[in-house]
Order: sequence, then C-alpha cells, then structure tokens
Amino acid sequence: MSELTLRSMPDVQGGELAQAAATLDWVGMADIHQPLMVRDGTDVRQVQSHVQVYVDLGDPKAKGIHMSRLYLILDEHADTRPLSTAGLKLLLSSLLESHRGLSTRAFVRFSFEYYLRRQALVSDNSGWNSYPVEITGALIDGKMTLEVKLGVQYSSTCPASAALARQLIQDKFTQDFGAEGQVDASQVHAWLGTDQGIMATPHSQRSTAHMLVRLADGLESFPITDLINAIEGTLKTPVQTAVKREDEQEFARLNGQNLMFIEDSGRKLKALLSSDERFPDYWVRVEHHESLHAHDAVGVFTKGVEGGYQPNP
Repeated sequence: MSELTLRSMPDVQGGELAQAAATLDWVGMADIHQPLMVRDGTDVRQVQSHVQVYVDLGDPKAKGIHMSRLYLILDEHADTRPLSTAGLKLLLSSLLESHRGLSTRAFVRFSFEYYLRRQALVSDNSGWNSYPVEITGALIDGKMTLEVKLGVQYSSTCPASAALARQLIQDKFTQDFGAEGQVDASQVHAWLGTDQGIMATPHSQRSTAHMLVRLADGLESFPITDLINAIEGTLKTPVQTAVKREDEQEFARLNGQNLMFIEDSGRKLKALLSSDERFPDYWVRVEHHESLHAHDAVGVFTKGVEGGYQPNP
C-alpha cells in the first residue's frame, strides 16, 4: 500500500472533538489471546494467557485512544522477551508513552492456567496440577504496582466432625468389648480393621485458597512456584494428581494430622505471608466447600496495611 493511500485514509479515532467532553478512567481491550513466556524464579515457562490492557482517556477533547498501539506493544513485548518484573514495568511505560498527551495511567493483566509437575506422596508417580494465576501491573500517577493472584486447592478435614467420629468409635468399642474386662491386643487390632470398628469417619472437603499479593520493589522475577510451594507446605494437604494406594493412605494420614476449621487454615496462611518480606501487602480468601452443608465456609483477611488492601469478601 502506498504512502499516499495511507495518508488519504480517514482517521476518525485520531480526530478532536469540537468541544471538551467527559474523560474516562480506562479504555482498552480485554480477552486478548497471547502466548507468553513468564520468568518464574530461575525458570522460564510458557503459558497461554488472556490479557486485558488499558490506558485512561485523560484528554477531554480527544475522540479516543489508539487501541492498535496497545495491541502491537503488548505483542512485541510478549514476542521478544520473557515477562519479568522489569519487563512488566517497561511494558507499562511503553503503553503510556504511546499515548503521550492523551493518557496518564496504564494497566495490564495476564490471566492463565499455570501447570506444575507434582510428585506423589509416597510412590514414584507424578502428574500435572494446574493453578489459576493472574499477573497485574498498573502505572498510576507515576507509581508502579505489581501484583500476583493465584489459587491453590487443598483438603480440609473438620476437627469437630473428627471428634464426633472418635466418640462414636469409642462408644462402639465399649459396646463390643465392655463386658469382657481385659481385651487381647490382637482382638482390638483386628476390630480396628473392620467396618464395624471404624464405623464413623469425619467429613472433609476440597478447599481453595485465593490470594492476591503485592510485590516488593527489587524482585527480578515472579515467585509463582515458590509461593505455591509455600502455601501447600503450610497447609500440608494439597490435592493430589496420580495416586496409588500408598499415596492415598498417606493423604488420609496427613488429613488426620492436620484437621482444619476455616479459621485454622486462614491463620496458617496469614502467618506465612506476614513473615515474607517479598509481599508488603496481601488479600486472602479461603473457602471450604462443605460436604456437610450445601454452603461454603469462608474466611477473608488482609495484612492490615494503612491504605492497602481492604478485607472485602
């Protein structure tokens, strides 16, 4: 296409309004499909992301922003370098520079499923677990803010239900052996292996920890795997992938040794995040998807930083 033809094409979007109109907080695009390399600790991993990218329309006489510039800058950054904290800051600055005179703020969010190979608890098996992840960057009034949001699934066994199940087992033991006085250990051992012996079990449920963390200045990469490992190590009962009987038995042991109300899981995670200087602020929502009830048990908390995240559910 000739330069003359290009110059003759109408540019409605680039025109000016006859008189000043309202400004807009954000204008841009959502659900852009973008392959992406992400720098996670010392690793670089490829993901298939969905992206939102915006700038504000701060010029009251401008008809609109240049959306094609946002898309092309995003694509160029994703195509030429892994996404790191420095790269995200550069991307935000480039988005804003492309709208000099029109905009003073920029925002971008990458959403993707993050796959990690997880080892079975006892056996040599392993499998892929997926974690929903969002990486967000904002440049507002000259201030950069970088955030990571992710979700981790785990199992929670109710302490109250465990106590009630133990009481029923004690009652059944008294019923079956109370009249005998002393009981041979081999009899008790055999009894404990029967359905009649362990005639009640506590209820447990698949549970989810959703967390949003603000990243401290100076981090060179996104601590995605490190944060997931810390969460799973703290809760001790992450959902499993490939399992054999020995893995399932170990999972049952871990659940029995780590009984958790919603308050317990919340306090464990709050202690974990509060001790990590990489996250100056955080917001967490834990959900126990009840098997006893048709509703969920939920806990929400933040670090409590002045002017920081609010503990909105």
